Amino acid sequence: MLFFSHKITAQEIPAKEGIRIPAERDSVAPIQDSINIQAPVPVITVTGQDTVRRQNQALTDQVIYTAEDYMRLSPRENRLYLYNNAEVTYGDIHIAAGKIVMDNEKNEVYAYGIPDSTGAYTQTPVFTQAQSVVRPDSIRFNFDTEKALVFNSRTEQGEFKVFGEVTKRENDSVFYMKNVRFTTSEDEEDPDYYFYARKIKFVPDKKIVTGLVNMYIADVPTPLGLPFGYFPMTDEETSGFIIPSFGEDNNRGYYLQNGGYYFAISDYVDLTTLGDYYTNGSYGLRLESSYAMRYRFRGNLSFRYEKLINSERGFPDYSEGSIYNLRWNHSQDQKANPSSRFSASVNLGSSDYYQASTNQTNSGSRLTNTLSSSVSYSKTFPIEPQVNLSITATHSQNTNTQQINMTLPTVQASVARIYPFEPKIGAKKGVFENINLQYNFRGENRFTTTDSLFFKPEMFEDAVMGAQHTVPISTNFKLFNYLSVSAGSNYTENWVFKTFDRSYDEELQREVLDTVTGFDSYRTYNFNTSIGTTIYGTMNFKPDSKYQAIRHVIRPSISYNINPGFDHYYETYLIPETADGREEREVEYSRFQGTLYGPPGKRFSSSIGLSLSNTFEAKVKDSADAEIRKVKLLNNLNVSTSYNLAGDSLKLSPISVRGSIPVVPNKLDINFGANLDIYALNNDNRRIDKLNINNGGSLFRMTNANMSFGYSFSSRDFTGGTENTNRLSNETFRNGGRPDDLFGKGMEMDGTFYDEEEEQVAEEEGPDNQWYNFSIPWDLRLAYTMNYANNARQSEISSHSLMFSGDVELSPRWTVGASSGYDFVNNGFTHTQLRFARDLKSWRMTFNWTPFGRYEQWNFFIGIKSALLRDIKYEKRRQNDRQL
Repeated sequence: MLFFSHKITAQEIPAKEGIRIPAERDSVAPIQDSINIQAPVPVITVTGQDTVRRQNQALTDQVIYTAEDYMRLSPRENRLYLYNNAEVTYGDIHIAAGKIVMDNEKNEVYAYGIPDSTGAYTQTPVFTQAQSVVRPDSIRFNFDTEKALVFNSRTEQGEFKVFGEVTKRENDSVFYMKNVRFTTSEDEEDPDYYFYARKIKFVPDKKIVTGLVNMYIADVPTPLGLPFGYFPMTDEETSGFIIPSFGEDNNRGYYLQNGGYYFAISDYVDLTTLGDYYTNGSYGLRLESSYAMRYRFRGNLSFRYEKLINSERGFPDYSEGSIYNLRWNHSQDQKANPSSRFSASVNLGSSDYYQASTNQTNSGSRLTNTLSSSVSYSKTFPIEPQVNLSITATHSQNTNTQQINMTLPTVQASVARIYPFEPKIGAKKGVFENINLQYNFRGENRFTTTDSLFFKPEMFEDAVMGAQHTVPISTNFKLFNYLSVSAGSNYTENWVFKTFDRSYDEELQREVLDTVTGFDSYRTYNFNTSIGTTIYGTMNFKPDSKYQAIRHVIRPSISYNINPGFDHYYETYLIPETADGREEREVEYSRFQGTLYGPPGKRFSSSIGLSLSNTFEAKVKDSADAEIRKVKLLNNLNVSTSYNLAGDSLKLSPISVRGSIPVVPNKLDINFGANLDIYALNNDNRRIDKLNINNGGSLFRMTNANMSFGYSFSSRDFTGGTENTNRLSNETFRNGGRPDDLFGKGMEMDGTFYDEEEEQVAEEEGPDNQWYNFSIPWDLRLAYTMNYANNARQSEISSHSLMFSGDVELSPRWTVGASSGYDFVNNGFTHTQLRFARDLKSWRMTFNWTPFGRYEQWNFFIGIKSALLRDIKYEKRRQNDRQL
């Protein structure tokens, strides 16, 4: 009994022996099912402690695990071992590794890689939660707290690739890391550059906040460092500072350019403010905003102002001035409102803005001679008949003469065609059933001014206003089933609100112009008719011939126009004879000279017009099995002239010849034209009423001729690729210049050339070690023009030039390009630009050089390609001294 009693008091064993597994199991079991336990009071006293532990150990989701080789449960250690391609899933958390150990006691999981047959460390852990992916060497994760300890982690956040020696995961939104490298380089293992920080706080998809950070290039530390750093990583637009670039200008000293602040106002609109400052006091300001609302409209607005100071105060060459430029582009989605539309394309400002701007690198914009703008609103009223209304403001500016023509506004309205004799059922046939009329209205308020008077009171004093009403009446019908006949008349009424009386002042001996303010009007009308047909001629060849047939299409037409003379709108004044022998003469004028639409025609005219259009096409069969295709041999060879029945001399107008020869289908068309005159010239090189052949010359005298072509082709034409044809993305085109780059390309702030296609050539063509790949992408654009003048026996080529622009990709990361031309008349090169671009994987390097000419300069840029780190760059510019 005593021995047995001793055995049943095993609960009193000293603490060092109380760690046996059976004792633990016995003590835990009653706690898990306390309802069915008949336990003594001392055992129940530990319920409070056990209850807390139970809450900590309870998982909120199911744990799912798999492994390829084995899953071993160790009851002694209370652990589960998973080996080879092991995976554990807990809610949105997924862990994959070569080896995973799950500790059921601590609710923790440990993940490692495993060695392969060669001893290499493989199947390293991959920790995934939602969109966040971490690739460490090993990981320790607690299911209760969802905290983790990660060693040698690799993760991607947007464009950033982050490498951390030790990472402590507080929760799914905050990480603390030690000895960290982060970069945007594509090569994760051996980045060409990275930032090294001792400690960082990492918030996925938001930011990286660091302590002391240094920049390493090719594993070499650089002096570039910061005591702390902040790197945004959000994919959304975020407000922030824009770091300026620095350099030196020959005329204005050292400068800071393109620095400012970006405002992410909303999802629909943003604002960029940029500024430049020069040590001599010059400065520049730029405001740029883009806005868009899906299915409604989109656009961008830009205002640029520069205060330019040359030399220094007190020097004789000191000068100062200001220039500005305003651009606005707005387009409305067609789905927004089918019956009304608003659009804007504005480009106005100082005529010399693109030439004088200190921050203008787009050579194509500098060579622009015309600035134009148009803002319009149109509305269609779906009534019967339909009415169209449009209100437009236009602007045209010559940057050479600084003359500005502006209409503010132009109002136009029209009523759709009305067929008063149209049958209620069936098609319209005959002369009367096809009679139709229309009403058009146009009213303008036009200004003509210069740069210095733009939007000043003097500009509005010389405004010219007027309105024009037009009612065209026409009909058409068939004659003998082969001839198409059309006839019509046009009635026009012009309203003006200012006329001009003229007289001669004998004392001043000059014409005196008196402005008469008030409403006035005049009416004109005319008649026209034409008859034409189409003639087809086909020549067939042998069936086995390459050319199966040639077709000639002829479209002859004869027209007749009669315009009455409205001489009752004309008056005269007398210039008396003078003592120096000048005879008395009478001057005829119209009070409508100088009005918006000018005076009506005074002379009666009756003329016959002749026109002949020719087109040659061929059916070609390249081989016996090939399909027959159509090829144009000569496109629209037009010959036209007119004969004035009411003229007293020189009745036949010069014969106009125009045509186009297609050389490469849809690629190269040679356009040509010439004017042939049958009349001769006198000794003063004026036309006389005598045939040139009767004056010792040929039948026709060529007065002028021209020929031109444009050709654009590239390696994509032979590989089936496509090219970018979006002109609205072309900065030069938006500034009013050419849509191509024959005048050169400009550079963006990030070093890319305007309209440069962001193609990842290395990804498309394979790794850099494919040196045997002989495909070299290239493109070439040509523009040729030649003009011949002989209207006064000068027989000279007035202009003759060939322009070209092209780019060649010498290697997957080297691109060179050039834009230039040659003037054969002046024997010199036109504006020339040489371009060099090097893709340094994570970096971009460009060099833009204009070796000679008025805009001689060079621009060098090197910087990180990533939009997140675009402010990390070096830029150097050198412009010529414009005062020399």
